[in-house]
Amino acid sequence: MIKRNICFVTGSRAEYGQLFDLIDMVNKSNEVKLQLIVTGMHLHKDFGNTYNEIERSFKIDKKVKILSNDDTPYGISKSMSLAHIGFGKAFKELKPDLLVVLGDRYEILISCIDAMIARIPIAHLHGGEATEGLIDEAIRHSITKMSHLHFVANKNYKKRVIQLGENPSCVYNFGGLGVDIIKKTKILKKVEFEKEIKFKLNKKNIIVTYHPVTLEENTSEIQFKEIINSIDKLEDTNIIFTKSNSDTNGRVINKIIDDYVKKYPNKAIQFESMGTSLYLSALSHVDIVVGNSSSGIAEVPSFKKATLNIGDRQKGRIMSESIYSCDPIEKEIDNAFNKIYSHKFQEKLKKVKNPYGEGGASKKIFKILKSKNLNSLLKKKFFDVNI
Repeated sequence: MIKRNICFVTGSRAEYGQLFDLIDMVNKSNEVKLQLIVTGMHLHKDFGNTYNEIERSFKIDKKVKILSNDDTPYGISKSMSLAHIGFGKAFKELKPDLLVVLGDRYEILISCIDAMIARIPIAHLHGGEATEGLIDEAIRHSITKMSHLHFVANKNYKKRVIQLGENPSCVYNFGGLGVDIIKKTKILKKVEFEKEIKFKLNKKNIIVTYHPVTLEENTSEIQFKEIINSIDKLEDTNIIFTKSNSDTNGRVINKIIDDYVKKYPNKAIQFESMGTSLYLSALSHVDIVVGNSSSGIAEVPSFKKATLNIGDRQKGRIMSESIYSCDPIEKEIDNAFNKIYSHKFQEKLKKVKNPYGEGGASKKIFKILKSKNLNSLLKKKFFDVNI
């Protein structure tokens, strides 16, 4: 019997971390064959050359190099054009039976366009979500319309995918993948964690990840400096920075981080990529996750830790009560820190539940990926709601 080729595309550290468990299940299965295409930030030294981390666990079948040092709109458009060539060639050679993608980045969009042209069915994870401040919003919904199987993280996201015209029988709500990774990752104790990162924690500690809000023009530097000004007032507090991704003006943010860490080496440290184990261990040892990463929304509530969500990047996502949102204005951020460190807020954290599930999504998704009949998926009929 010929094995089904299940092909994953990954372009960023965050999405790979969520996909790891599912990729591992496919890789270890005797019923299907794993194909892995690595692209985007994984292949760039400015973002940690994280393909090396991937190769420690899996064979990479194809590397689609798309990034230059230009994160302007023109530079990203150029990267997208290079991606078309790379994915088109990769699909021609690998001949996948099913493409699996997660999220909403531009390189993932291109992989789906090329798969659609090559008549390869697509399974999309984490569709139906909303991020009103980003180009990712339109990209995510576009990927939904090109996809044939949908695995969402919340019942409200399932409704939204169906509202986009997708057949309910092909939309599965199994929860978020990040929760699975948390449950399977060994969390380092404080002493082990400090030794691993070569950095001592303080009485209070925060982790900061801030990405550009891509539907705003040239706001990255202004907004991030407001955050830095507020953080700088915190007493007895050490800061772990994880650098911005390859969105427009992400390098502006990273330059500010470099300068701050150079100025205050005893209280701040930065990482291009921490890797899953170190990052999740960091979440368990800090008081607050600061910035606008999706991890602060989807994973951090499982640790019963606070997220200070700043600006519009994650606006529209379903959020737990552990998340405090504010505008990227210094005084508002100051006030947010005071609220989060208050006794009332800290007590509330003890009862927080993650709206993205309790785990087990990867196993349920794998069951569908290996058994679903793919023959009739390509010709989709638009599902009309309330007609």
